[in-house]
Amino acid sequence: MSQVRALRLLPGDFHNPRAAAQAFECPRLPGSKEKIMTRTLAFLFAASCCISAAYAQQHDMIADKDVKASLKGTAPDNVIEHATLMNMGADGKMKVVQQGTNGWTCMPGRVGTVGAPSPMCADKAGMEWVEAWLNKGSAPQKLGFIYMMHGDNGASNSDPYATKEAPDNNWVMTGPHVMIVGGEAKGMMQAYPRTPKVANAHEPYVMWPGTPYEHLMLPTK
Repeated sequence: MSQVRALRLLPGDFHNPRAAAQAFECPRLPGSKEKIMTRTLAFLFAASCCISAAYAQQHDMIADKDVKASLKGTAPDNVIEHATLMNMGADGKMKVVQQGTNGWTCMPGRVGTVGAPSPMCADKAGMEWVEAWLNKGSAPQKLGFIYMMHGDNGASNSDPYATKEAPDNNWVMTGPHVMIVGGEAKGMMQAYPRTPKVANAHEPYVMWPGTPYEHLMLPTK
């Protein structure tokens, strides 16, 4: 099983993507498709799911054998069935518990729990987009897709790197939704609200408008 060693991460870093990135040591890997994918997964879930060794030590984690069952409803069943599945153990190490064949990657989470990751499934382009966001790199042009059908635990809609809710950072919590990301999605965004303050999180809106990482949020309920 592929693993990425987690370094020290403080409880206050739960929602800090920069701290999360620094807390995970991603080794330099040869250019095989499998190993490149593992490295990308490390970045993806360290950032967007707010994974941390501290969280693993303080909360009950999902057993490897229960990962697939716990993901039910996060994405369509046929996506989850053949996706690469990731999990984190009590030692803070991320690992692949199922090697996928369809280009999707999923990881479980705790819905509505502060400091916990939200369950999600992303395609390859979606993972590349999140890695670019995490590293403040150029957003990929290709279209990416991310399922979060159990919703999220909140984020700023004006600051992609906000660590917590503040009076001026337009915090928003979105229920079950999908995300369409990447430069090719910009044409779709023009028809939807793109103001930092979200009037109705039950309707489609543009998250992080005006930033390189703006993307379309499509609530399903």
